[in-house]
Amino acid sequence: ILGRDDRLVAKLADVVQKIDATFVAVIGTPVPAVIATDYLALKRMSEKKIKLPILTVDTDGMELYDKGEEKAFLELFKIFAIEKYQAEEDRIGILGMTPQDVSDLKAADKIRKVYADQGMRAICYGMGDGLDEVRNASLAAKNVVVSPAALKVAQYLQKKFGTPYEIAYPLASELVPEVNYQGKKILIVQQQVIANAVRKEIKKRTGEKEAITTATWFMRKEEILTDLNVDAADDISLKEEDDFISLVEKEGYDVIFADPCMERMIPGFEGVFIPLTHFAVSGKLNV
Repeated sequence: ILGRDDRLVAKLADVVQKIDATFVAVIGTPVPAVIATDYLALKRMSEKKIKLPILTVDTDGMELYDKGEEKAFLELFKIFAIEKYQAEEDRIGILGMTPQDVSDLKAADKIRKVYADQGMRAICYGMGDGLDEVRNASLAAKNVVVSPAALKVAQYLQKKFGTPYEIAYPLASELVPEVNYQGKKILIVQQQVIANAVRKEIKKRTGEKEAITTATWFMRKEEILTDLNVDAADDISLKEEDDFISLVEKEGYDVIFADPCMERMIPGFEGVFIPLTHFAVSGKLNV
């Protein structure tokens, strides 16, 4: 976008005549951010020419991936989750399921099986369950937030439809191998929800209060700390690689959960390193 909104709208109108489109999404990049593009005006201009829902996401290309996810999730549900239906008791909405966040293309099917074994149906928005399920979002009896980027949309759906939500990762147990964690000093580096879910799983297994710290390169929500009754001092934001290296050198951890690519940053670490893949860090997926 270089300031000629009329040309952009004309191109969009031309494209939707040639493909079978369900909606139009305009996603911001650095140039429209610099020239202060008015996304609301752009949306209104487009709606006059195009008979499809128009989604505009005012990202600027300068922040981390989860900030864009958060905005896109919210816009998607605001545009399409309109109707309020009678909630179905056995229906669970899973919010925040993206490969970047769960790092496993099979994760959605695994979560569906976890809930199916309990006699419930899990709707994994964005990983197998598409736009029709977004439209039916109010049918969910409860939403489960599996990444920090989905917290705002869960709060929006609670306000709009009264749908309660919880913050959890249903597959946490498979991420924690059988290792002796008792009395150990442990660091878990992942997106905030999965990191906290792994911490909770370790404490459930040991029944003790191990010194467990979580850290993330990405979004860190105070609401998640409050919800999980976690001390803020045990939840750290990392900005640079040196932050991670210094943290490990200073604290003397016995066990570290982190993406495998991060093991190379700490060649002097003598404890147990447990791979915890995060696609947004390494570009790798669990297979």
